[in-house]
Amino acid sequence: MAKRKAAAARPKRRSLKIRSDDRVQVMSGKDRGKTGRVLRVDPAKERVYVEGLNMVKRHTRPQQVAGAQSEQQLGGVIEREGPIHVSNVMLLDAKGKPTRIGIERGADGERVRVAKSSGARLD
Repeated sequence: MAKRKAAAARPKRRSLKIRSDDRVQVMSGKDRGKTGRVLRVDPAKERVYVEGLNMVKRHTRPQQVAGAQSEQQLGGVIEREGPIHVSNVMLLDAKGKPTRIGIERGADGERVRVAKSSGARLD
């Protein structure tokens, strides 16, 4: 009998220092040098979706909306943002320069993001 393979080990989930609505700059890839606002973050896959960057095309079929007899969702080619790995983007500080992010503890023990280049608080 053949032995079953063990389930693939999931990577350890870690919190990302980039959050939704942050301004970021892409550091590598086809959109290198462009900036945009983070729409959403996928911590499990360590990916971010940046507004207007890494646009991908998806072909969709027309679908009928449940409950409505005459309305139909149009099909065709839809362009939307694709995921970018979090290591390929850097957060922009208040001056608009890319910076690394550090975590400091506030006076009442909360975590605060800090720009490594200037030391300014980001939250």
